Amino acid sequence: METVVFVLMILVCFNFMLKQTYRKWSSVLATAVICALFVGLMWPYAIEQSKTQITDWLANPSLMLDTSVILSVEVVLQMAFCMLAAHIQTTGPVKRRILWAYRALRWFPGILIFPVLFSGLVALIFSFPGASFSFIAWCMAIGVLILIPAGSFLLRWLLPEKEVRLELLFLANALIAILGIIATVNGRTAVKGINEVNWDALAGLFILVVVGTLTGLIIRKIKLKRIN
Repeated sequence: METVVFVLMILVCFNFMLKQTYRKWSSVLATAVICALFVGLMWPYAIEQSKTQITDWLANPSLMLDTSVILSVEVVLQMAFCMLAAHIQTTGPVKRRILWAYRALRWFPGILIFPVLFSGLVALIFSFPGASFSFIAWCMAIGVLILIPAGSFLLRWLLPEKEVRLELLFLANALIAILGIIATVNGRTAVKGINEVNWDALAGLFILVVVGTLTGLIIRKIKLKRIN
């Protein structure tokens, strides 16, 4: 399980760096400063952790399920950004609300990077026993401050086509979603299966599908009449 979580953390960092390639350099630098300050100021909390406590966190079902909710929300937002970006690139003039939604999602850097940075700080402090905790934290902060703009520049140089980066961002988020399910569920199921069919629930689902289908057809006909 630790290996899956480690791979997931690497993908989160890659996804974060790839998202920075769609932002202006001023935004990238502002994000780098925020991440660096987070790393430098979190060392008093990082030294209170332990390797056994982190293992207990990974084995805590309720905590991992809460983490899966945060991971799912971020993946949905990042995939929505990819789809909106593809929509804007492939179609003509778009509505203003779509453009505003795209800009808002482009500014969203992601929140999973902060737990990853915190876990990296904890691991780095454990790797240098006896050294000054604040010194280690601020050295890592300087490294983060340099690596984020440098990584963004390197990805733009290696992948100059925005379409390729967009596809890669979408696929990376899909892989994060799959690994997130494996890491957070860990062989458990949230709902216990039953042998009987709940006919009331099935009927309610059928009614919702029918109502939704009819509503969509009516809206489509109204739009086609307005176009004609």
